[in-house]
Amino acid sequence: MPSRSALTAGLALAALLAAATTAFAKDPISVTIDRAKVMRISAPAATVVIGNPAIADAAVQDRQTLVITGKASGITNLVVLDAKGELIADEILNVEKPTVGYVTVQRGGSRYTYSCTPNCNAAIEPGDANDYFGLANTQIHTRTGFGQQAATGR
Repeated sequence: MPSRSALTAGLALAALLAAATTAFAKDPISVTIDRAKVMRISAPAATVVIGNPAIADAAVQDRQTLVITGKASGITNLVVLDAKGELIADEILNVEKPTVGYVTVQRGGSRYTYSCTPNCNAAIEPGDANDYFGLANTQIHTRTGFGQQAATGR
């Protein structure tokens, strides 16, 4: 059986290693839905991969600047490789709903999300009531189509 001092030293070492691991753990990159965030990288990127492209997107602005855009609430990862396939960055992305100007109404088992800045408009989220989500989605796409038609002159 190990001596008491050896056991104490072992426990102290384990606590020190746990603290060091926690101290060096990187915080995730926080991005808000429908907002972009600039990320600078240390070397020119050749490949950029988002683990779940339904949650976030990354566009290469220049070889050492990425623009990350939040698309839906959730957690995914971002991997950046150089031309030789060497790892430049491996980051966790945490995409969250905006904290200001959003209102969620829970009516029985149905949920409705609005953006109120200051007037309230539909801001559909997965999990909102199906009829509300479908109607708002149709209206949003119709409005976007009008804007695209005006921009192209058709």
